Amino acid sequence: MDSLSLQSHLSLRSSTSTYPARKPGSAVPEFVRLHKGPSKSRYLPQRYCMATASREGLNGIGEGDGVIIVDHGSRRNESNLMLNEFVAMFRERTKYPIVEPAHMELAEPSIRDAFSLCVQRGARRVIVSPFFLSPGRHWNQDIPSLTAEAAKEHPGVSYVITAPLGLHELLVDVVNDRIKHCLNHIAGKADECSVCAGTGKCQLRQ
Repeated sequence: MDSLSLQSHLSLRSSTSTYPARKPGSAVPEFVRLHKGPSKSRYLPQRYCMATASREGLNGIGEGDGVIIVDHGSRRNESNLMLNEFVAMFRERTKYPIVEPAHMELAEPSIRDAFSLCVQRGARRVIVSPFFLSPGRHWNQDIPSLTAEAAKEHPGVSYVITAPLGLHELLVDVVNDRIKHCLNHIAGKADECSVCAGTGKCQLRQ
């Protein structure tokens, strides 16, 4: 399996992991709450992303949904273009009608730009998916703040910010594939992967 296929595989394969159930009465994590645009109530009462999934269509995504895949953003254009390629793969494999890339900072399109594009294309709910490995300030503060500001321009459009990649079991497959491919390249059994191609970085050093 090549690296691009694995990235698609990571996004699309349903996880078989078992996550601890939430204890009755415990607080619902911020990232699973379904937010709405400007209104008297900050949250839709008792409406969370998992609770609404069954009503929205296959895999929880319906015709009125837009997906934003957001990374940090880079001053290197090559890095930003890689997100575009991933979004194109994601869109093709999932067949979701509205999927847009966004960068948190340093490059365009911004979260605000992507949110507006989703709404223009008919989205009434926007799912913001952080393309980050670990939760941290960006997930806890920056992305929620930027998304809330973007939503103010679109009253009545709800949004939810999903969890980052985290300790997903499929990341083991991705890391292992990278290791195997690089070792095969060093041994002369494989070409450079799409990431290393032309860089000469994948070689044994002493």
